[in-house]
Amino acid sequence: MLNFRFAVISDPHVAIPETIWTHPNRFHLVEVSVPALEVVFNHLKELDLDFLLIPGDLTQDGEPENHRWLGQQLSTLPFPAYVIPGNHDVPSLDATESAIAFSEFPSFYQKQGYTNPEQIYYTCEVFPSVQLIGLNSNQFNDQGKQIGILDEKQLVWLKNLLPTLQGKVILVMIHHNVIEHLPGQSTHELGRRYMLENAASLLELFEQYGVKLIFTGHLHVQDIASHQDIYEITTGSLVSYPHPYRIIEFQQNERGHQTLNITSHWIEQLPEWENLPEISRNWLGDRSFPFMMRLLTSSPLNLPVAEAENLAPKLRNFWANIAAGDHLFEFPDFPKPVQEYFKKFGAVNQNGVPELIDNQAVIKL
Repeated sequence: MLNFRFAVISDPHVAIPETIWTHPNRFHLVEVSVPALEVVFNHLKELDLDFLLIPGDLTQDGEPENHRWLGQQLSTLPFPAYVIPGNHDVPSLDATESAIAFSEFPSFYQKQGYTNPEQIYYTCEVFPSVQLIGLNSNQFNDQGKQIGILDEKQLVWLKNLLPTLQGKVILVMIHHNVIEHLPGQSTHELGRRYMLENAASLLELFEQYGVKLIFTGHLHVQDIASHQDIYEITTGSLVSYPHPYRIIEFQQNERGHQTLNITSHWIEQLPEWENLPEISRNWLGDRSFPFMMRLLTSSPLNLPVAEAENLAPKLRNFWANIAAGDHLFEFPDFPKPVQEYFKKFGAVNQNGVPELIDNQAVIKL
């Protein structure tokens, strides 16, 4: 028998008031980051949790003040919390006037998994017979551009580690998606930046050693995807519509059968933000037109600009509905090929049959 319960908060993008900066195209509502976390932490304290996972984008843009604030808050919780960096947490290899250096990240979270301040990935036992592997998917190419990939040194470390964990339940936390959550995500010009570049190699390794559970963020959507017997649970951003977080219970019976019971919760209101879901949904909608134009005019649709300009306003809430999860898309007024394309983004399985598992689900492992 093995039973434990934990929470997942993703992409909280912490911005204490003096660090907030504005940008007309910013999708995440960092203005609510601190009060949102306070509300969620108060709820989680009422539960009998064993630990908390936060799979990256902890801060607005890597500000030391925001890393420091979050590390201190996590240290006061009545259960351990574990974090990994997202692309916003280590935006550059070297420190800048406003952001920490890549190598500094572990020093802010020595109580949240990083017992070795020289290494930006780690493993630890989070419950008897349960091992967490916290990976870093943020790297920089020769031009200093940030990319989502596991470096060779980390892969070698992982290959040496996994054989030593046989018989344990393994939880993997990584910021970039390893399994596709959107149609053609790994090859589409808009989706591939959210994917791990060497995802295939990582999945092959996980298959070899029986790793079944991956927890990711980055995409800001509620979605559960699978590959073979591996499940990837990505959780939407706490500062984007619909402001979700998850409570997950793992159960293993005397016969060894394992079940994952996933429950999602949402922040409905905050002080001075009484209609938060409506405000944040409109926030996304107001910024949707350029994104939808790129989606409509790029492969595989390749629509003419004039036709895309006609359809884009009708897709105002498309991304908000994806972010919420469990949505079925029907656009009967669209041309048939466009209808079929957008239908695939809905909560349907590979056969096109509705499968509403993004928010509430019971998964047999």
